[in-house]
Parts: sequence; structure tokens; C-alpha cells
Amino acid sequence: MKQNRLLRSLWIVLFALAIPVMVIRCSKSSSSNNTTGGTTQGNTISMANMSFSVTTLTVASGTTVTWTNTDNTTHTVTADDAGFDSGDIAPGATFSHKFTAAGTFPYHCKYHSMMVAKVIAN
Repeated sequence: MKQNRLLRSLWIVLFALAIPVMVIRCSKSSSSNNTTGGTTQGNTISMANMSFSVTTLTVASGTTVTWTNTDNTTHTVTADDAGFDSGDIAPGATFSHKFTAAGTFPYHCKYHSMMVAKVIAN
């Protein structure tokens, strides 16, 4: 009985230690036009490894940004203020949105809370 409790406690501790590592690993993204040094092709952002390839993309007003799902699961591109929503983007599919006004537009994936990013239109 004591051995079972010890084993259970060990699993709880290991699980508790693994969660922050998974969150940090899954939330790592980079920015092409800002400080973190990632890359994009034009104004295309990839969704891979449960993250957006660019966490902050700065573009001119009037620019169309395209998101490509290169992951093996469905994602969304959903504006925090509900200004745009891709709906489900299947693996291999894309979604585009034109930023007609200046501003900062944070967005996320409805299904994966660690997937957050923003577009800044000047």
C-alpha cells in the first residue's frame, strides 16, 4: 500500500514538472519583422508544432496575410476581438485576411490555448 502511494506521488510530481516544459515548448514561436528573428515567406505564417511560426508580424495597412496549416491537426486563426475568424483550417489548407486599417490585431487558435500571436498593421 505504501509503495503504491509512493509510486502515485512520484507520477504526480513528474507530471507536474512536465506541464511547464510542454507549455514552454509548445508556445515557442518567432517573429519575422520584430525582435525574435524568425522567418516568413512574404506575409505567410505557418502553423506547425502547435504554434504560429511568427508571433508578431508587422505589415502595412492594406496587406493580406495568409496562414498555412502545415501541422497534422486542425487549427483556427481567430481574432481576440472577433474581427476575423478562419473557422477550421485543416492540415494543408490556408486562410487569408486583409488588414485594411491600422492597429494591433491579436489572435489565437480556438483549440490550442498556447497558440497566440498578433499582426500589427501600420
